[in-house]
Amino acid sequence: MSLPRIESAGLDAWLVRLFDRIDEANLPWLTALTRRCEAAFGEALVDLVPSYTTLLVVFDPLRLAPQAARHRLAQLLQDLAPDENAAAGEIHELPTWYDASVGPDLARVAEHTGLSVEAVIDCHAGTDYRVFALGFAPGFAFMGLLDARLEVPRLETPRQRVPVNSVAIAGRQTAAYPAVTPGGWNLLGRTSARLFDRDRDGFSLLRVGDRVRFVPVDRRTFESQGGDATPMEAGR
Repeated sequence: MSLPRIESAGLDAWLVRLFDRIDEANLPWLTALTRRCEAAFGEALVDLVPSYTTLLVVFDPLRLAPQAARHRLAQLLQDLAPDENAAAGEIHELPTWYDASVGPDLARVAEHTGLSVEAVIDCHAGTDYRVFALGFAPGFAFMGLLDARLEVPRLETPRQRVPVNSVAIAGRQTAAYPAVTPGGWNLLGRTSARLFDRDRDGFSLLRVGDRVRFVPVDRRTFESQGGDATPMEAGR
């Protein structure tokens, strides 16, 4: 089926599928459609959830009938052009302590990739990542694209408890957990950055379109910046 495509996501939402694969070049198009929806849906708009290839548009069906919402989206797509300002997101540097005590999957990732632990750290910290989407938990930013040498699958059995600020990778993505949650990504370390703050405008430190750099620091620096160096329990 051709793209873009508008797919039903319930009685109060449509999913606009613009692309069929992850690519940083998708972002200007998704940003453009997001801004168009904000203007076109007005008070009928409930939420917009951009992802790597799609935009979920949630609306109030009492203000706008589903078919009318779909028709409006189709009109917005007719002459859609990429947003040239999409690359102007903020740059964030996240101080990160890479260590087996807080990154229990470091050695396994090294073994899987054939790299040394030091090379895994250098490779992960040597890339600037784009924030493609927010989701899973408040402030959780899906970032990419990870260097292909570090591509590893999710854990077969997710952990029941991943400590806050854990830095992790899965597939070609990386992220930092903004809160204590279950999780199945591979943990490499921990950042001292405050990723989610209810007193911050917008709550989340990271927003779609931003760029992120993970900056390696030693334990002393990490703790001096407020980082929690409590080791993870063995076997967890």
